Amino acid sequence: RSFSDLLFPGCQLTASTKSYTFQVDKEDDSDHILALSVVCLTDGAKDECNVVEVVGRNHENQEIAVPVANLKLSCQPLLSLDNFKLQPPVTFRLAAGSGPVHLTGWHQIVHREDASFEEDDDLSEEEEKELAPIMPARK
Repeated sequence: RSFSDLLFPGCQLTASTKSYTFQVDKEDDSDHILALSVVCLTDGAKDECNVVEVVGRNHENQEIAVPVANLKLSCQPLLSLDNFKLQPPVTFRLAAGSGPVHLTGWHQIVHREDASFEEDDDLSEEEEKELAPIMPARK
C-alpha cells in the first residue's frame, strides 16, 4: 500500500449554502479517509448557536445525521476535532444557525498497489482468529 495525504481545502456552510458533500469517484478502487481538523465561525457570524452535522449512511444504508459541533461567537467560536475520521461520501450540514462556518482537514488516499497485499490481509485475519476469545466479565 502507498498513502497520499492531501489537504482538504475545506468548505463553508452559510444560510444560503447549508450543506456540502465530499465524495470520490465511484470507479476509484482506493480507500479514502476524510479527517476533519477544525470547525470555526468566520467573519460575519452572528452570536447564535451554529450546529454542524455530519450526514452519512449506516450499515443498513440508512441516512444518519450526527451533530459534531455547536459553535457560538461569545463562548465557542472554534472547535478542534482532532482529525475526526470519516469515510466518503459524507455530507456536512448546517442544521442550525446561519454561519458562516468553515471546516478544514485532510484527505488520505490509500492506494492498493498489488494483489499480494490482499494475501497479507487474509493472513492477518487468520492470525486474529488464533487469538484467545474475549471472556465475559465476572459479576
